[in-house]
Amino acid sequence: MLKKTSFPIAKIHVPVKRIKTLDQEKVLEIAESILENGQTTPIRVRKDGERFILIEGFHRLEALRSLGEESIVGYLVGARLH
Repeated sequence: MLKKTSFPIAKIHVPVKRIKTLDQEKVLEIAESILENGQTTPIRVRKDGERFILIEGFHRLEALRSLGEESIVGYLVGARLH
């Protein structure tokens, strides 16, 4: 079972192909929701040396970043073996 953990936003790397999918309007909506209700859905990251690679939750990450937050709640998952 995955355990919720707090991750420093500055140490989360977003893959380039994910950055291209950024929808600023969606980030704004999520930021407003976070202000009202807090972060309700954790992101998912995997460890890569000293940093973390974002797997899921790009818009949540950007919403919290836009609000000036320094950490985000998420799950640390293992890399999938193919």
